[in-house]
Amino acid sequence: MEIKIFYSKDSKDFSDYELLDTGEGEKLERFGKYTFVRPYEDAVWSKCSTPSVQQLWKNADGKFWSSKVGAKAGWKFNKVSRGALDKWEMEYKGIKFFAKPTPFRHLSFFPEQASHWDFIETRLRKGSGEARKIKFLNLFGYTGVASLFALRAGAEVTHLDASKQSLAWAKDNQELNAELAEMPMRVMEDDAIKFLEREVKRGNKYDAIIMDPPKFGRGPKGEVWKLEVMLPKLLALVQKVLSDKPLFVILTSYAIDTSSLSLGYALESILSRQDLDIVGKVEAGVLCVLETSNQRLIPLANTAVWSTIG
Repeated sequence: MEIKIFYSKDSKDFSDYELLDTGEGEKLERFGKYTFVRPYEDAVWSKCSTPSVQQLWKNADGKFWSSKVGAKAGWKFNKVSRGALDKWEMEYKGIKFFAKPTPFRHLSFFPEQASHWDFIETRLRKGSGEARKIKFLNLFGYTGVASLFALRAGAEVTHLDASKQSLAWAKDNQELNAELAEMPMRVMEDDAIKFLEREVKRGNKYDAIIMDPPKFGRGPKGEVWKLEVMLPKLLALVQKVLSDKPLFVILTSYAIDTSSLSLGYALESILSRQDLDIVGKVEAGVLCVLETSNQRLIPLANTAVWSTIG
């Protein structure tokens, strides 16, 4: 297993997003024309002391307060920035999607996953050159940005989430991209485990799978999800729905008590396919964003990628 830092190396690729500064348990970010302060407990250093950066902190359009600091949890917006409550367009490498502050501190997508979006599109385009239709599965798909990159790469996309609201958002994001709006993308509301169990029975297979399971959640029928309990079962089912010529499996976790090595070992254990002559490798590490103020790589999630060589 290789250890790797995953990040988008050219900030020009994501001109609509910028991690401006971090420190003292918070991060300051620009999403399009708005700036926001969000909790980032790992920032155990001081904020940038440059006056211009300090002014950006002071003039942020909104701030998410964590209950951990003794304040009432949730967003608070400056009076002059009420427009930040409405969704607005963002873009990364030609793919458009909406952003909006959500009750869960994030803004409907995760900018640190841009390097995964790049990998997905590049690897799927290469796989499509093998004269076959690539089947891509996005489990816990949320608002669907990764699915759009897979769709643009020519894959047959299945996008699954337990939230009706997230699925509606994913459809809106697809329609926002005129060249993708008419492409078939199967959008499904379902519990990930139950869906995979049915796919195993049906004999359906996928060439590429991405999953970002939550630490805790509930399915559409109240199914309880606990990461530490359900992840082994999830991965065992993922193994069963992989095709005979798989391209990759991506696993990401935002749970603070997981590690990238644990995710990497988990992928290695399920993808040792003795029945197939497939050579693959696992890369494990952290998803990062380059901070503008100090040019530091800021780790935001643990991830592991298994991919075939070639």
